[in-house]
Amino acid sequence: MFNSELMKKLSDCFGPSGREKAIREMILEEIKDYADEISTDALGNLTARKKGTGKKILFSAHMDQIGTIITHVDKKGFLRFANVGGLNAEELLGLRMVFDNGLEGVICKEELKENEKVTMGKLFIDVASTDKEFISKNFRVGDMCVFKTEYYETEDCVICRAADDRIGCYILIEALKNHPETNNDVYYVFSVQEEVGLRGAKTAGYAVNPDLAIALDVTATGDTPDGIKMDVKLGGGAAIKLMDKSIITHTDVKDLLTNLAEENNIKYQYEILEFGGTDAGPIHTSREGVPSGVISIPTRNIHTSGEIFSKSDVEECIKLVNAATK
Repeated sequence: MFNSELMKKLSDCFGPSGREKAIREMILEEIKDYADEISTDALGNLTARKKGTGKKILFSAHMDQIGTIITHVDKKGFLRFANVGGLNAEELLGLRMVFDNGLEGVICKEELKENEKVTMGKLFIDVASTDKEFISKNFRVGDMCVFKTEYYETEDCVICRAADDRIGCYILIEALKNHPETNNDVYYVFSVQEEVGLRGAKTAGYAVNPDLAIALDVTATGDTPDGIKMDVKLGGGAAIKLMDKSIITHTDVKDLLTNLAEENNIKYQYEILEFGGTDAGPIHTSREGVPSGVISIPTRNIHTSGEIFSKSDVEECIKLVNAATK
């Protein structure tokens, strides 16, 4: 059964790239009673290990979310910013943003000339105050903020601000709680700084040096009128990645995941993403190379304040992770 309380906590937790402390501590609290060994590396990756004498298997989902970083603080209370991760300037106007101290602002734009496009340089955050002391005390260059969006769900789907990739974290947490009997040495990695260059997974993959690696991350869908042409759809089950910009999935891994899905009556679909990448990218080229793949969660509106995924797809992904653990 889908754990709405856990998913809401994960989505609502502040944790843009490079500022993952709060989400790491939250996940640690969730998993501490289920792992044989838990560690945090110098970059901030959280790794939970279930010890075994068999093959080393690494699962990875990134903890960080997209956001913005303040580059200039105006005395009038207007904040200039740059993006942390992939953001489209044209989609940001009017959005509420929240800082780790709980203060908020709204994204506004300068007056544009005729036919002038909206760019990050034309946007600013209004923090709703004219008090210079309040502004100087609470907002500084380097502060980060993320979308302010209320968690919402229907009977079959969820809308939230950080499905990318808190839903991958959710899947690994639930899979760890239901870790099957196996001789394999299994590592559940919650990585950092994926949105700014897949950085955490690079160090985690090198450290573990696994025999098999599988990333858990969102992927786009082709079931809406937004122009993306692909076969992946909400409700179609776990998406087994064949290729994206960071990896061409190892054929043995693709066959392994396919066979496991069919043998265990797990609903699945194949995914080819023509943009983006996942933690599997840097892991599969680590050391002498690691056979790697991705279990993707079909998600609409990726990198917006309202990402949407199907609960049933999530359950199928958990089943596939547990099957791959064996």
